[in-house]
Amino acid sequence: MASRPIFVPKQDSVGVIEKPIEFKWHAGMAASQKKRSILELHESAKMSGFDRSLEISSKSENSLGVQLSAFNLLFTTKKYNKKVSVETAFQGSKVFEKGGPFTDMLGLDSRGAKKDIRLKESGNLISFQFFSYEFPIIPRTYFYDWLYINSLMQNFRLAEEVFSYDCFSDIEFNPKKSINCQAHAVALYISMKNNGCTDSSLKDPLEFLNICQQHYTNQSRNIGVQCSII
Repeated sequence: MASRPIFVPKQDSVGVIEKPIEFKWHAGMAASQKKRSILELHESAKMSGFDRSLEISSKSENSLGVQLSAFNLLFTTKKYNKKVSVETAFQGSKVFEKGGPFTDMLGLDSRGAKKDIRLKESGNLISFQFFSYEFPIIPRTYFYDWLYINSLMQNFRLAEEVFSYDCFSDIEFNPKKSINCQAHAVALYISMKNNGCTDSSLKDPLEFLNICQQHYTNQSRNIGVQCSII
């Protein structure tokens, strides 16, 4: 047995409910094993009352979930009209004690950016620099959420289709090891929109942070010190 969270958009306030679900785990690195584990997770979620679950990862059986993977979800930069994946932009925006942001990563694909050796050799992460705007590392998921949600809003069809589901999962996300999660970002987007947030408020980093402040405060109380920022 294993435990992974599903992410449920809050309806009465901006935020996300992170609900641990126990399910039968199918060990192994093969995609087929991951997909079997996803099926088990969603079956267990259904027993908890969540009938419409969407796996958001490259292992998803649903093409929507695959397209929503941070490795595949693209946004277009305003200045250069260049398409960049969420994953590439996230890695290329990191600022470390000994260097960064490594903006040349924006020319790499998602896997190339994530495996760039400089991410491990440049000391501690101290902030994010996304073009001219600097984001702090606290709240922990702030920059990732903002980046993912603003990328999602550029993909109008995908942004509409996520409202057909009531919870989201990411089989690769282990809350004991990681912080940022694409499934969490999608759930947060739905909660923000359902609570009347405008596109302009989601685009502005300071307004975004102000709207999510209580959610991030609650989130920080639930994050163990064993977690690391990725």
